Amino acid sequence: MSSEYNDLETRFKYLIPNDKDRKFGLWVNTVGFECIPPNSPYPLEDHPSGYFFNTQKGRILHEYQLLYITKGKGVFSSENMLEKQVGKGSLIILFPGLWHTFYSLKETGWNDYYIGFEGTVIDNLVKEGFLSNEKNLLEVGLNEELASLFARALEIAEADRMASQQQLSGIVLYMIGMILSISKNDNANSINNKIEKAKIIMNENVFKEIDPEELAAKLCVSYSNFRKTFKEYTGFAPAKYFRLLKLHKAKQLLIESSYSVKEISFMLGYESTEHFNSLFKKYFELTPLEYRHSAAIQKFKSA
Repeated sequence: MSSEYNDLETRFKYLIPNDKDRKFGLWVNTVGFECIPPNSPYPLEDHPSGYFFNTQKGRILHEYQLLYITKGKGVFSSENMLEKQVGKGSLIILFPGLWHTFYSLKETGWNDYYIGFEGTVIDNLVKEGFLSNEKNLLEVGLNEELASLFARALEIAEADRMASQQQLSGIVLYMIGMILSISKNDNANSINNKIEKAKIIMNENVFKEIDPEELAAKLCVSYSNFRKTFKEYTGFAPAKYFRLLKLHKAKQLLIESSYSVKEISFMLGYESTEHFNSLFKKYFELTPLEYRHSAAIQKFKSA
């Protein structure tokens, strides 16, 4: 198959919480996404000291981190865990003061999301046994909502608006609740996992084009079975689901960026601005400009 999916560019953001952020009880220091192609060096060298590490020597962090792998394979080990292979659907929990190391396999590379955080709130969760440094690795499977939370946290961190730390803290807590719930429930339905993987691929490639038949082939599922199961699982056929993802991304860009309607249309791969305007109005009953104007008025009234 010629198409390569699930390959966003690497992005990350390091944050500097202030005294007020720390009083909230939970704050985020770093959030990012890494795409490590096969036969690429790991880790990437453009991280600051304290985060960059030699994979043979490992490292000790001063913070908690969640590391979620959505593609490829690698190896993880820590003070409490012998070397173990990890891959798509693995969730690694890193604890402050605990030695660990990990790396992607050269033959596969990997995609991973991560978020690092501190605070008395998370300390208390560990103290009460909700999280344990005896259990660094959870096999939560591929979950589109979880991957989207990491992606949204990165967007919020990059925007760096007022009270973004409190918004990020809420996302971290939601992630932890979701991870605990997923890990305690049966996650073994292979076709459901493939649908979740398809949703993640669509989310991570919203600025590209995806052929549903090629995607089904990549997932080793017949297209008829994939389309039927996807619609039962999400309520939409794959092509329509992807179309809606693009339109919702357009809504986000209209509110949160200064890109023109024409630029947003081009970024999302629409054949023309007229076609984009027509689809947008069909689904949301407003043109993109009307939607941007309406959102701006609402924001002004709530200020």
